[in-house]
Amino acid sequence: GTYVKYESSKAGKRLERSEGSFQRSLHAPDLVLTLDTTQRYQKVKGFGGSVTDAAAINILSLPETAQDHLLRSYFSEEGLEYNLVRLPMASCDFSLHAYTYDDVPFDYELAHFSLRDEDTKLKASDGRGWAMAMSKQPVSLYASPWTSPTWMKTSESFVGKGTLKGQAGDKYHKTWANYFVRFLDEYAKHNLTFWAVTAENEPSAGLINNYPFQCLGFSPEHQRDFIAQDLGPALANSSHRHVQLIILDDNRLHLPHWAKVVLEDEEAARYVHGIGIHWYLDFIGPIQDTVVPTHELFPDYFILATEACIGAHFWERDVILGCWDRGNQYSHSILTNLNHFVAGWTDWNLALDLEGGPNWVKNYVDSPVIVDSSKDVFYKQPMFYHLGHFSKFILEGSQRVGLIASKESKKTDLEYTAFLRPDGAVVVVVLNR
Repeated sequence: GTYVKYESSKAGKRLERSEGSFQRSLHAPDLVLTLDTTQRYQKVKGFGGSVTDAAAINILSLPETAQDHLLRSYFSEEGLEYNLVRLPMASCDFSLHAYTYDDVPFDYELAHFSLRDEDTKLKASDGRGWAMAMSKQPVSLYASPWTSPTWMKTSESFVGKGTLKGQAGDKYHKTWANYFVRFLDEYAKHNLTFWAVTAENEPSAGLINNYPFQCLGFSPEHQRDFIAQDLGPALANSSHRHVQLIILDDNRLHLPHWAKVVLEDEEAARYVHGIGIHWYLDFIGPIQDTVVPTHELFPDYFILATEACIGAHFWERDVILGCWDRGNQYSHSILTNLNHFVAGWTDWNLALDLEGGPNWVKNYVDSPVIVDSSKDVFYKQPMFYHLGHFSKFILEGSQRVGLIASKESKKTDLEYTAFLRPDGAVVVVVLNR
């Protein structure tokens, strides 16, 4: 048989293609990986990144040819073939200011609901069908809210500790659920339809005193009741009943408890399709204790990694151009997730500036693409290529299969995974850190 190999290395290879044929070796190799396609695990949804206001601002700061090149680098066949895009519903920390789609107090009818310039000029501008136009695979969009309008919140503020006023089933919760439907309605007018929404970005953040940027707090019990009584029915009774609903969308150390609370409730569970996880506290929530038991308890719900970036912790530098180790961190996370039943992985900002922004609270971080608009250029970082080793080859609908290291092989530091694609090809990805 023959194979095609793509290699990236610290020394400078970037997805370098070569071909070869399998042959029996006279010298026993140190490591033999044996494929077992009879062992079948989870199916893949995909890989991608997030179009924050900051990402859109940076992409649009480039001349049109460079913009086109940047988007092609991510979405086209010549590029990484991303098929997932996460979109904040209104503002997040990677915005120039805090806003929602209805900042008119006590507008329970959402009569003043409207998309902002950030949406119409940046994220949804009609002629820009950016990703869709370039991608040969379907691109799945999903949306996440950071905060509700302040008049719905106990804190009456975009930031800090605060939840929805009242309780599930009341006018605040009904209005907030209808806000999701209106968001989907307005984007549909720009010919953008969504695969999914998450019930809230990092619901635990809004339970933290003095939280520095947009948030809205939910305990798992509150999220359960909001979905069962408000959000689930609002979506089901709208023209967007096909849109899938993802719970948690927060660090995995909340698992399996969060999933148990929401999914053991029949009223809530019937509206839910998947569970979203963020990577920021992975070091205190091992995957074996969080994701694995969740999958075992609820095998019918997909688990998707919905946000990751480097530079978010106070001890990390924001942007380090050309840092190979940050690419390794991405690959290690993706491999660990894929090998433990996770169905895909979504990066945070698609592009940031040299500072790691813009970000209205100066929460600067790194990104696989860094834009220097003063020179009309963008840089593809090692993280970009590491992500590509997964996104370009493990197509939607691929299924993880068995890959077993030979008994003889010495203990190895290599990390690896294997997938059977819908077209019958097998993909093996190996990381040597």
